[in-house]
Amino acid sequence: MTRWGAILAGLALAACSNVGVAQDPPASSSQAPTAMPAVDPDSGLTLIDVTIVSGDERHHFVTELAATDEQQARGMMFRTEMGDDEGMLFPSPTPQPRSFWMKNTPLPLDIIFIGPDGRITNIEAGVPYSTDSVFSDGPASAVFEIRGGLSDELGIAPGDAVAYELP
Repeated sequence: MTRWGAILAGLALAACSNVGVAQDPPASSSQAPTAMPAVDPDSGLTLIDVTIVSGDERHHFVTELAATDEQQARGMMFRTEMGDDEGMLFPSPTPQPRSFWMKNTPLPLDIIFIGPDGRITNIEAGVPYSTDSVFSDGPASAVFEIRGGLSDELGIAPGDAVAYELP
């Protein structure tokens, strides 16, 4: 028995030893933790990247994702500023005609309707505090809002491609 006890004790010590044991997991480990999406500190909405490809130009926007019905109903209401590299995206579960108004929204916005093919179908001016609706030209898979007038300044137009990934 002592012989087996000595063998088991040796195996236990070898199992606890640091010799030959990697201290850090390899970089290609499939156990790597997944990164949590960034969140806007003011709105609490998830942030994603949206890129509009207009000719040879690529315009990048840090974008708040209005994913739920409640988030979409609130949108940019009561906001008083928006940076030139910021936006808000309103995805549709299925492409459908969309309409927006600017009730309780003090900022002028460009309301960009995105078709099922990922291209801009039309851009409408969002007039502050207006209850007049603006409409998509056909089904929209998403609506993207940026600062009013920025589309013209950047040369963004119908037909331009819009790229983003939903979490």
